[in-house]
Amino acid sequence: MSRCLYCHTDYAIHLTWESLFNLHSDNGLCQNCDEQLQEIKGEICNICGRSFSLFPEQYRQDNMCHDCIRWEEDENWHGVLARNRSLYVYNSHMQEMLSKYKYRGDAELAKVFHQKVRTLYKKEFRRHFLVPIPLSEERHLERGFNQSLLITNGVAHVHSVLVRTSHEEKQSKKSRAERMNISGRLFSAIMDVSQKDVLLVDDVYTTGSTIRQAAKELLEAGASSVSSITLAR
Repeated sequence: MSRCLYCHTDYAIHLTWESLFNLHSDNGLCQNCDEQLQEIKGEICNICGRSFSLFPEQYRQDNMCHDCIRWEEDENWHGVLARNRSLYVYNSHMQEMLSKYKYRGDAELAKVFHQKVRTLYKKEFRRHFLVPIPLSEERHLERGFNQSLLITNGVAHVHSVLVRTSHEEKQSKKSRAERMNISGRLFSAIMDVSQKDVLLVDDVYTTGSTIRQAAKELLEAGASSVSSITLAR
């Protein structure tokens, strides 16, 4: 028997041909909790990775969503983010799981995502330079860990390229307009990344503001391109 990392109920691991040959491994969740996570599948926006099946057709233009079109039409942000790929839809279950992980200090929940992050990294970003999004010193002391760093455990060697230069109000408390209204510098690059394809790692892609601010600093530090992996979109 195993204990679910989220709801803490005991569950049995069902043996299948996949599990016997290590093609599928236990992610630490019981069947009920696992089934409530909604994987992103099918057609997605070329840039942000958002599933086209989750919003009306009029908010899509060719292979891009309207959010990304607006970013790309802005001369300050055009081409800053090559692509984001997310594992899950940010539904109510994922929202509650990440809230428990980040704000209630349940660092063990990072283990739920390790296998899928490793698989995605090896499939699409194998040669990329791995950079977790940093927290401000204040936020790090408050939480006791960096949730983005824990996500990368066992994926590849990570590089502390960025530092947080300002302490912001939590993104979860901001409106959409406030998140997209960027002023000042949020990050600073402390390491040369010339000619490197960089992969940022964070927990959630909402408007893409945080990821793009980090990407812009990395491009100015010489990066050839910047992409990202996030747990949820």
